[in-house]
Amino acid sequence: MKLTILLLTVVLCSLQVEAEQVKFGPLCSGNPSNTKRGCDPNWGCGKYGASRKRKDGTTYKHKGLDIVCADGATVYAPFDVTLKGKAVPYTKNNPINDGVTLNGGGLCFKLFYMHPDKYTGTVKKGQKLGKLLLMQKVYPGITSHIHVQMCDPKIDPTQYF
Repeated sequence: MKLTILLLTVVLCSLQVEAEQVKFGPLCSGNPSNTKRGCDPNWGCGKYGASRKRKDGTTYKHKGLDIVCADGATVYAPFDVTLKGKAVPYTKNNPINDGVTLNGGGLCFKLFYMHPDKYTGTVKKGQKLGKLLLMQKVYPGITSHIHVQMCDPKIDPTQYF
């Protein structure tokens, strides 16, 4: 009987934690439902784990989730966040090589292809973080997007959307 009560308590607690899991609020002006980027003929797909090919022919897995966002769109804090510094997606510089690392909602994550108004400090849910950079300059024809990547790239961010 005690074991049954203990197991029931554990199950109920885990259901409560799951129900309280944080969900991202709107990230970009013009996309209040955080529509995910699908697949583009020349640029691959925006889902976590999608196959990618480098110029040298080697393959790798996409480590984030792409959320549709127009070039120049305002990027918003998805919940109350602390900005932890600059984060960049590339080793070589280009016009979209910018982003920020954030903590909030019990998560650590990065937003790429955006220029934040600041790299440190705090921002409240729904307040402006910055602007999406001009993706079409680097990837003509791609669906412009913000890239969401967890600080631990082995974690799929899709569950938070």
